[in-house]
Amino acid sequence: MFGYRVPAPDQAMLISGGRRGHGGAPFRVVTGHGKFVLPVFRKVRFLTLAMCEAEVAEKCVSRQGITLTVRAVIAFKVGNDTESIVNAGQRFLSDQEQMAVLTGRIFAGHLRAIIGSMTVEELITERQKLATEVLDTSKAEMAKIGLIVDSLQIQSIDDGDTGYIDAMSAPHKAAIQRQAQIAQAKASQASAEAEQEAARNQAEYARQTAVVQAQYNAEVDRAQAQAAQAGPLAEAHAQQEVLSARTELAQRAADLRQQQLVAEIVKPAEAEAERIRVVALAEAERMKIQAEAAASHGRVALDRMLIDQLPQIVKEAASGLSGANVNVLNGADGLGEIAASLVGQGLTILDAVRRNMNESEGKKQDRRGQEDGVVDVH
Repeated sequence: MFGYRVPAPDQAMLISGGRRGHGGAPFRVVTGHGKFVLPVFRKVRFLTLAMCEAEVAEKCVSRQGITLTVRAVIAFKVGNDTESIVNAGQRFLSDQEQMAVLTGRIFAGHLRAIIGSMTVEELITERQKLATEVLDTSKAEMAKIGLIVDSLQIQSIDDGDTGYIDAMSAPHKAAIQRQAQIAQAKASQASAEAEQEAARNQAEYARQTAVVQAQYNAEVDRAQAQAAQAGPLAEAHAQQEVLSARTELAQRAADLRQQQLVAEIVKPAEAEAERIRVVALAEAERMKIQAEAAASHGRVALDRMLIDQLPQIVKEAASGLSGANVNVLNGADGLGEIAASLVGQGLTILDAVRRNMNESEGKKQDRRGQEDGVVDVH
């Protein structure tokens, strides 16, 4: 709308040409809203309320007389209240860039005054103290011109070519260097120890790996050897078991055959021999009795009787063999040998009976001779 003016958010609108402003100010202050201004009769100007910056690079002398170059940055602005806007508008409305110039000069003067009361060591170690004191001393002066300071930063303090700050920091630098060297040495030692430990661990791992590999290879070789020998060993073991079984079977067969031979041949033969012996003794005793009873009939009658009994003796001996389980191994010759044996046994018995009869007859004659007083010598 024609004649209606609105200031920006970071501006203050100053209207002159009408009635006076607050507190007798030569203009009215409008912020945050618009205002209808009559053309020709009213004049409108705008004052910035934005943040401004001023840099300071000032040579100062410390309490020890050491020249220092101090660089600082001041952040400032026009105050938001009407009084500050009026004060700043009256001073800087026509040339608002002068606010930064004047602010730098004001702070440069306060820096020189405060640094002159401090030592270099205090300035280096207590920069915040320096900034606080500068702000406090400049606050009232800045308020008079309608400005407020938001912050003050001391950027650097330089002693030029005097070397005072370097000398002051030398012990600390040396200590820091020593600490750095010690730390580097410790780090190098730790690194070397770590490398040595890693080498030892690697060597131990390689040794253990070699041992395990050797054991594994030995196990594999042994398993392969056992696998290769398993067939022949199993076959040999089986053959050994077969031979043992055959030997045991043969031994059992031999024992059984021996028992069979004892049962079939030896025992019957022993029984038959015992029977023949008993029969022969019985016959001899009978013939002896007969001989004694028939002694008076003479030798011829006795021999005749024995000869007559010989076939019967042989027959009885032969009948004893009929029940025996006798194996004849050589055929007809074997049978002849058995018959001859029987006859020989009969003749042996006959001779035994005859000798007994003769001995008995001789003893009787001897007794008769003793009775008659005559000894018959044969």
